[in-house]
Order: sequence, then structure tokens, then C-alpha cells
Amino acid sequence: MVSTAAMAPHILLREIGDPFELRLLDRDKAEHKSAAYLALNPHGRVPTLVDGDLVLYEAAAICLHLADSHPEAKLAPAVGTPERAEFYKWLVYLTNSVQAEMLLYFYPERYVEGTQAQAAFKAATETRLNGHFDGLDRALAGRTWLLGDTYSAVDPYLFMLCRWTRFMGRPARTLGNLGPYLARVLERPAVKAAFEAEGLEAPFY
Repeated sequence: MVSTAAMAPHILLREIGDPFELRLLDRDKAEHKSAAYLALNPHGRVPTLVDGDLVLYEAAAICLHLADSHPEAKLAPAVGTPERAEFYKWLVYLTNSVQAEMLLYFYPERYVEGTQAQAAFKAATETRLNGHFDGLDRALAGRTWLLGDTYSAVDPYLFMLCRWTRFMGRPARTLGNLGPYLARVLERPAVKAAFEAEGLEAPFY
């Protein structure tokens, strides 16, 4: 199964531990474009969270909502603290900068026409992504998790994006700090359970 941006919210739901229903969509059959799904998410993108009367999409928004609505899980620092500001910085950076570049890399045909132009576009995007992951690798120097000693919602988000590099020319796992970091994330029971539930196989990242 191909990974989607649902991975990070899925992992967080398992970290929280409350019961939930996971519904996997077959994108090869365009289930994410069905009338039923579009009624929930008019953009036809994954993921979507239904939490009572609340219907929420955008992976980063879902992660933030899960962290805030389950403070006992301690997936985000307290509001108003410098640590919370750091948390916002990383979550916004990961979704607005790194994830946005990923869309360019995986779907060059949406932006340029012609095989040669798309190949050049993709190569340039990969170079920029390498720069992003170099910076993230430096940020992890001397840290167990992205915020320091405390695991938070930004860690499964970064793990998800690093997973998407696994078949690129220079996967994130090959970097000195990101490699051990990804191994630590994968050891968490919630991550293992999410991978099993989604039927994902090695290479995991």
C-alpha cells in the first residue's frame, strides 16, 4: 500500500489510545473521489477525520486537533510556552515547506508539460528537498526527538515525510542524525500498530 498523509494522524490516534474506526480508501479505485467521501472532504484528498459533529481535513490540522483535544497524551507542549511556539514552527514548516515540495516531486505533470521538462522539474525539486532534510538533520543533532527530549505530534509528521524519501536518490535514513531518529520513531508501539493496520511493508522509511 502507498503511504498517504493520513499516516501521521493515524499514529497519533494510536498514541492517544482511545477507540477509533479506521477506514482505508482504495485510491486506485478513486474511492477518495466518491460522492460519499467528497461530501466530507470536497477536495477529495486524504486524510479526513470525523470527530462527532466535527469533520476536519488537512493532516497538520488534524494532528493539532488531536493533540489539543487529548492533553493527557502530552503530544504538544502547553499553549503559550516557548516550547509550544517551537512546536508550531516545526509543524507549519513540515506541512508548508517540506510537504509542499513533496507534492511537486511526486506530481510534476501537474505543473509542467513534456517528459524532459518534468524530469528536470523533479530533479530540481529533489535538490531542494535534500536541503530541507539536511536542515532537519542538523536540527536533530544532540536531540532524541524534534522538540528535544519529549516526543510530540511533530515526530510522526516528520517520520511520514521521511518515509516518502525512501526511494529517492538520497533517502532521509542515510543522514547521520535522521537515520537513528527514524529508527527510534519506528520502535514506538503506536507506529508499529499503524503500519500493521495499513498493511505497510519494508522498507518502512
